[in-house]
Order: sequence, then C-alpha cells, then structure tokens
Amino acid sequence: MKTSIGISAENREVVAHQLAKLLADEFVLYTKTLNAHWNLEGMDFHSVHLYFEELYNQSAEIVDDVAERIRQLGHYAPATLKNFLQLTHLTEQDEDGNDSRSLIKKLLNDHESIIDFIRANIDEFAEAHKDAGTSDYITGLMEKHEKIAWMLRAHLK
Repeated sequence: MKTSIGISAENREVVAHQLAKLLADEFVLYTKTLNAHWNLEGMDFHSVHLYFEELYNQSAEIVDDVAERIRQLGHYAPATLKNFLQLTHLTEQDEDGNDSRSLIKKLLNDHESIIDFIRANIDEFAEAHKDAGTSDYITGLMEKHEKIAWMLRAHLK
C-alpha cells in the first residue's frame, strides 16, 4: 500500500536511509552496553552492573523506536548484523579493560558520536526533506542521549 503522509517518496527515502544509519549505531551501542553489563569487573561491580542494565534497557527501547520510525516512513528497517555493521558510524572494537572507568568511557564516546550524528540531521530533515515529524523525533532522541552522556561523564569525575 502506498505511503501518503505529505512527504515525497524521495524525501522519505533519504530520511529512512539516514535513520537506518542511526538504527545501526543504536544497535551497536545496545550490544556494547550489554557487553559492559556482562563483562564488568571491579570494586564497584554491583552498582555499575545495575546502571548498565538500566542503560541497555533504555537502548533496547530506542532501537525499537528508531526501527518503527523507519516503518512509519514506508521503508523497511535493516535487521541483520551484517547490515548494521555496514551502516554504523561506531566501531565494535574492544581494546580497553573491563573496569567501570574504561567501559563508561567507551559508552560515553559512542553516545557523543550519536549526538553529533543526530544534531547534523535535525535541520536537514525538517528543511531539506520536509519531515518535521522525524526532525522532532530525533531532537527528542538527542536529548535522551545528552542526558545519558551527562550521567556517564559524571561517573568519570
């Protein structure tokens, strides 16, 4: 069935492609957050382990929301690890330790990378592609990442 939501097919395709990149980033971050939760070691294990659980639950919700936004635009969400690894801006390299400080730094870096990517698309979606809805959606998503980044930064002081 044809998607008729007041945005041209061409604009919806461009926006959906950018959202697919965002979805890939979000899924890789979700996986890295699970890794942090599962493999954390150190004196602060219990409290940070619980915090990472909270973060991966938030991440899972974000992944689902981004995929659903792509579907709302009439496109299919990429849903394979191969696709995610081809589309992501993040790396799944894991060279540091499993202490809370190392893991928090890695997660913070990824949240900040996603914030930069989202910020670069907010005006583009609204102005160039006439999709105020997705622009608004990713603005809210950026704010969630900014709050998480602030909290991760606070752990490092």
